[in-house]
Formats: sequence, structure tokens, C-alpha cells
Amino acid sequence: MTETTKPRTRNVLVVDNSHVARRVGERIRQARLRASLTQAQVAKGRYTAAYVSALERGLAKPSMAALTFLSERLGVSIPDLVSEDRSVAGRLEADLLLASGSPQEALDRYDAQLETAGEDRRQRAELLRGRAEALCRLGRGRDAIRPAVEAAELFDGLGSPADTANARYWLGAAHYGDDNLAEARSILQELLAAEQGGLQVAADFRLRLLTTLGNVEASDGQTARALAYMEEARGLLADLSLRERAAYLAGRAHEHRRNGDIDRSIRVGQESLALYRAADAKLEEASLETSIGTTFIDLGDTTRAAGHLSRGRELAEQHDDPRLLSEVAEAEARLAFVRGDEPVARERAEAALRAAAKGGSYQAAVGAHLTLARLAHRGDDRDGAEASLKRARALLREHRSRSLLRDLLAEWADMRSGWGDLEGANALYAEALGRGARRSD
Repeated sequence: MTETTKPRTRNVLVVDNSHVARRVGERIRQARLRASLTQAQVAKGRYTAAYVSALERGLAKPSMAALTFLSERLGVSIPDLVSEDRSVAGRLEADLLLASGSPQEALDRYDAQLETAGEDRRQRAELLRGRAEALCRLGRGRDAIRPAVEAAELFDGLGSPADTANARYWLGAAHYGDDNLAEARSILQELLAAEQGGLQVAADFRLRLLTTLGNVEASDGQTARALAYMEEARGLLADLSLRERAAYLAGRAHEHRRNGDIDRSIRVGQESLALYRAADAKLEEASLETSIGTTFIDLGDTTRAAGHLSRGRELAEQHDDPRLLSEVAEAEARLAFVRGDEPVARERAEAALRAAAKGGSYQAAVGAHLTLARLAHRGDDRDGAEASLKRARALLREHRSRSLLRDLLAEWADMRSGWGDLEGANALYAEALGRGARRSD
């Protein structure tokens, strides 16, 4: 009798890893979108677009070989693809702080994360880009140049043209903040040409380029070109009021993170960040109205200047934004001075200084001190004029704003010449030329 051998059975433990596959797939997809790559471009050389699509949808689980290939192609580390994404959540939290008007807090978060970023090139690039933006928004253009350069180089090495362009925008903004107007213009015009040629970066990218180019040209005395850029930017603005919903979602994102739900925190946070960026169009409108008004002052058209500044102040007051409030008040002070309305000029200059003290623009504070000095000079009050000019000079020295400092010193020297103080005027001229600095008190 032949013994029948039955197949040996094994107890198999079935584990449902579909949620893991979906989470990893979503991270692959997010990394691909950040890199501005198609599924076919990611797969090229080893896999198919269909396989990458299956991975992103959680229908297939990647092998270690696939993870290694994808991490190199996308410029992210394997742990970032498979582990709990706390680094992304932390970076998003910093991005939200930056978007909601807290650049110093955001800068502190970026710096803390850079210390632990490791070898992940994309993470480091994104943190450096955020750091550059925060520094620019704090008025520290010179300090923003290095992180912006490194971020652009890293993104370029990762083959991510949109991210490279965004980092270079902040490099241009950094040079503008450091009074390197020729370098800022060159970078921004190159980016504008690329964007007009089809480079897709972000919905507000052209608006930001045109606005900053307008400010560069205005700072360089090219009022006609400045106005052309600003008017074009103004035509791109939409009537958006979304910051309250953005703030609500940001709070929900923080709550999800505290509760340990990292994935949901990231999803909600990204939605909040998108709304903040859309809402910034209204703040851009306020800034543009103020810049256009200032340009019309330079052109001598005080009627049109007043109309734009009135709209700028209305928008700035709606958002209670110290930077915008300081800038529009300073421009209104300048306008009132040109019109000969000295009480309004003084009141608006003092309002600009109060807003600047609450976190507004140091350049607005400089302009307000200069208007007060001009008022004192017009009233033959030399002591008052000198005191205001010294305050303006101290701010410009603190922020290392070279071209504005030269202009201030030249005007101050002209005042001293008019008072018959030729020795004091010569000391200021020497300082403006880089000789005998800080000896003209």
C-alpha cells in the first residue's frame, strides 16, 4: 500500500500593510511634485510610469532597491519616504509662521531644523530657502544672500527648475535689500524672462517678480520703468480675503500634530499655507498701491499719488499690518510735505515711526525721520533737523544700507552748507564717499 503524502501546510500570518503602502506612496508623490517631475521622468532608466503610478496610489510596495533608486532620483532620503514625517511637519510649521507674518519665529524654526537636517539635500534646500525668505522679510538682505545661493545650487543639482527659480527670487530680493540694485535687477529680469518663456513656478510668482522689479527701479530712480512694472503687477491681483480660514486651518494643523497625527497635520497645514499665499495677494495690493503712490510723488503728480496712498492705507488698516502701515504713513508724510501741509506731514511721520516701532519697516522709519528733518530745516530749526538726521543715519548704519546712507549724508551735507557749516558738510561728504566714516557727529 502506497502511503499518500499530503502536502504540508503552514500557518501564515496575514498582515495588512496597505496603509503603509499608501503613506509611502503619498510621500513619493509629494516628493515628485516638489521636484516638478512626471511619473515617466521618475521611472526613466529602470522602471515604468505605470509602476511609479502604482507606488503612489499604494497599490504596490516598493522594494529596497526601488526605494534607493527613488530617493536618489527625487533627492530625498529613504527615511523621509518611509518614516513618520516629522521633519516635513516641522518645516511646514515654520512655513506657516512665515506666511502668517511671524518671520523671526519662522527663522528660529528653520535654524533649529537645519542643525538636524543631515544629508538630505532636498530638506536642506527647502529649509535654506525658507531661511532666506525670513531674513528678507526681516530686512536682513545681506544675511539672506548666502542661504539663497546655497538653496538655488542644491535645487539645481536636484534637477528642480521651479524650486531653483523660487530660491533665486529670494536671492534677487536679498540683493535688493542689500542695495545691490544692478545684481537684483539682473536676477529678477532673468527669472521674469524664464517665466514668460513657460517656466511654471507658482501662481503668484510673476506678481512677486513684477512687484520687486518695480521697487528696484524706483530705488534706482527709474520711475517710468518702476511704474510700468507696478501697473502690470496690479493687473494680476485678485480680490481675495482668505486669511481667517487660513489661520483656522493652521490651528487645526498644530492640533493634529500635538495629537500625533502627522499625516493629517501635513495635509491640513498645506491647505492652510495655500490659503495664506492666496490671501497675500491682498497684502501685495496694499504694498503696490503704496509703491505706485510713492512713484507718482517722484513724478510730481500729487493728485494720483494721494488716490493710490488712500487705497494703500485702507488695505493696510484692514489687515493691521505694521510693515504696510509704516510704509503708507511714511509715503503720506512725504506727500504732505511736498504739498506744504506741514501739520499733516508731521502727524503722518510720527504715525510711521509708531508703526515701525511695532514691527514695521526700518526704511519707513528712516523716511519719517528724514521728513521730520526737512520740516525742521524748513522752519530754521537746525537742532531738530540734526537730531532727526542722526536717528536716520543710526538706522541705516545698523542695517548696513549703503546707497540710502549715501543719499542721506549728501542731503544732510547740503543742509549744513546752507547753514554755513562747511567743515561739517565736508565731513559728511567724506563719509558718503567712504572716508572718515563716523567722524561727522
